[in-house]
Amino acid sequence: MPKSDDESPLYPYDGVLLQSFGGPEGPDEVLPFLRRVTAGRGVPDERLVEVGEHYDRVGGVSPLPALNRRLVADLAAELTERGHPLPVVLGNRNSAPFVADALEQLSAAGATRVAVIPTSGWRSYSSCRQYREGLAEAVTEHPDLVLDKIRPFGEHPGFAGTFARDTLTATREAVAAVGAEAVALLFITHSIPDAMDETSGPGDGEGRAYSADQAETAAAILAEVDTALGVDLPGGLAFCSRSGSPRTPWLEPDVNDRLRELAEEGHVEHVVLVPLGFISDHMEVVHDLDVEAAETAAQLGLAHTRVPTPGTDPAFVAGLADLLLERAGQARGEDPVRATWRDLDSHPSRCPLGCCPNLQTARPALCGED
Repeated sequence: MPKSDDESPLYPYDGVLLQSFGGPEGPDEVLPFLRRVTAGRGVPDERLVEVGEHYDRVGGVSPLPALNRRLVADLAAELTERGHPLPVVLGNRNSAPFVADALEQLSAAGATRVAVIPTSGWRSYSSCRQYREGLAEAVTEHPDLVLDKIRPFGEHPGFAGTFARDTLTATREAVAAVGAEAVALLFITHSIPDAMDETSGPGDGEGRAYSADQAETAAAILAEVDTALGVDLPGGLAFCSRSGSPRTPWLEPDVNDRLRELAEEGHVEHVVLVPLGFISDHMEVVHDLDVEAAETAAQLGLAHTRVPTPGTDPAFVAGLADLLLERAGQARGEDPVRATWRDLDSHPSRCPLGCCPNLQTARPALCGED
């Protein structure tokens, strides 16, 4: 296994873990996958079967595992092209190969210190700390293995800049088709319980890091588009994939509700949907946006464009490599520049004390101050 020597810019790392949510790769895997996703929440199988119908449209196969395997291959190729190859391994929270399997593979190959890339760029319990809890659980079989995660990357040029470029392209085409006065932008992310958003971020901070970070990035992208096109377009956050008890408040507005509101305003004819909360085409994108939101838009007589997720875009892959180099410098005791797009705020790679707490059960988590 290639290793970084003490002169490599990736030293002290000798392996990379891409830590993902996971997804089923066949009809027989759908229900077990959903049971793992909802473990401990008391969700009955009857409800899971209903959710599983979303996967029926795609043959029971989530697009995410294949996309992640390509991302692993492309990131490994990027590191090799830069002259410091390292093995990059995929480990999932909710489907094979699990994080424990990935760590076993890396450890067996001789890895001692691994850089972790969670496939979510935002701060909240479900998008950050839950990944860290999974690392703590999986590493128990390998107590000598050191794991360090990269920082939240929602504001990094490889992520935010890629979304800005593709949003500009889509918006330019929409404006050319119907005129600027008839175009609106919606930046879409996964809804979470309001209490989870309220406690997202450092324990001594203001909270609302999940929604605030994404609202800030969305506003910066919208400003970039407005400046480039010489327009002043409406835009803002909307949410998808709400689940759980209807008595529990979740972040709103739902994307379908927002589409209805825009249609009622009377002047919007084309909506650009920007899936800012996702790095690749999760089921929340291919079902909630490409199926449900698309059907809602059609019923309302609205044209729409769905901006692509970064996925394996070369700029995004290069950005992940840059984040690995940044994290390696920090591990060596250096203080590298934390690059951001359009001067957006960056956040530390080691999560501060009390960051994004588990509101149900206290569980150990790696890569943080607690």
